[in-house]
Amino acid sequence: MKTLNPSPSSLSSVFGVKSSSHRAASRAGMVSYCLHNPNSGHLRAGWQSSCAILASKVASSQQQEHGKGGSLDATAAVNGMDTMDLVPIEIAHANLPKALTIADLSPSPAHGASLRVAYQGVPGAYSEAAAGKAYPSCEAIPCDQFEIAFQAVELWIADRAVLPVENSLGGSIHRNYDLLLRHRLHIVGEVQLPVHHCLLALPGVRKEFLTRVISHPQALSQCEHTLTKLGLNVAREGVSDTAGAAEYIAANKLQTTGAIASARAAELYGLNVLADGIQDDLSNVTRFVMLAREPIIPRVDRPFKTSIVFAHEKGTSVLFKVLSAFAFRNINLTKIESRPHLNRPIRVVDDANVGTAKHFEYMFYIDFEASMAEVRAQNALAEVQEFTSFLRVLGSYPMDMTPWSPSRAE
Repeated sequence: MKTLNPSPSSLSSVFGVKSSSHRAASRAGMVSYCLHNPNSGHLRAGWQSSCAILASKVASSQQQEHGKGGSLDATAAVNGMDTMDLVPIEIAHANLPKALTIADLSPSPAHGASLRVAYQGVPGAYSEAAAGKAYPSCEAIPCDQFEIAFQAVELWIADRAVLPVENSLGGSIHRNYDLLLRHRLHIVGEVQLPVHHCLLALPGVRKEFLTRVISHPQALSQCEHTLTKLGLNVAREGVSDTAGAAEYIAANKLQTTGAIASARAAELYGLNVLADGIQDDLSNVTRFVMLAREPIIPRVDRPFKTSIVFAHEKGTSVLFKVLSAFAFRNINLTKIESRPHLNRPIRVVDDANVGTAKHFEYMFYIDFEASMAEVRAQNALAEVQEFTSFLRVLGSYPMDMTPWSPSRAE
């Protein structure tokens, strides 16, 4: 059994990294920094359209580069799977922030005010709080969709992205697991954020006057029993995010509609808190991952976690062998997630006696407690590679070791 080379020079091959600094520099002239600062006071209508504007000349530049025999990193194939195609959008001649310059493409520090961190949602969302916890004093950049946050980092509009992957009550956020495989970003850290829900409404509105409560579907389900205990006979309606629900009520002055969101959302959009801490389970926490263009160097001086994804052409029968590779080396697994194989969802098995059987093909995501700098982790992955037809390391990163208690969220 071969051992992976732990030297820093081998990390690019382990993580599937290709140097893209020279491509990024040449791309600086066509990428426009079009995401508004959430502190500028713009509501969703102001920044929603601009957050989707990732590049003014992406389509034409792609055609030019492909015509010359070149390729654009943002649309390159990853482990045999195509990355997300960029949708060209016309840029309105409005007062947009200045375009990125070559100085903006210099390496950013791990923490600090110079970091631009993308998150999904509007200001006041729990994802914004997670971004602030992961990178204090950063410039948080709201994005309308998870895909936009991924692309913002790939196109150097943001330095990092902080996105949720699982909630203790609602389970995994499957969309982000699929996007982790589709895009070329690397997990460089994790952060766990307690979720503290509040019932919000316009000033002067009492909870007895409410006929409808809107929020993200998971937030509604996490507060279902408490809403009943409050004696609220209201219709529940799902929207894209919690803070967006608060903003919608404020913008449309809805007197009979309440929102489930954070206390910060109430402050931002001028709403009153009718009920505080209305989640059914006080131990409600969401795990977020921090994403970057390049992986960090694994270390052994603190607890690390590594995330991988793999598949096998013969279905799930290989799963036991993969798990044994970790169990034999006393490596603790913290998560196993399966997702249908997007490119090959069905496996057909022919049998003349019983007909044709069709089985789902799966991709398996695994988190384990070990650093890629450790020999046991390298040997485990070398063994896993023998059993699988596809293996990719999504990231090896420090574990979130901060104390957690079911108290008020940020």
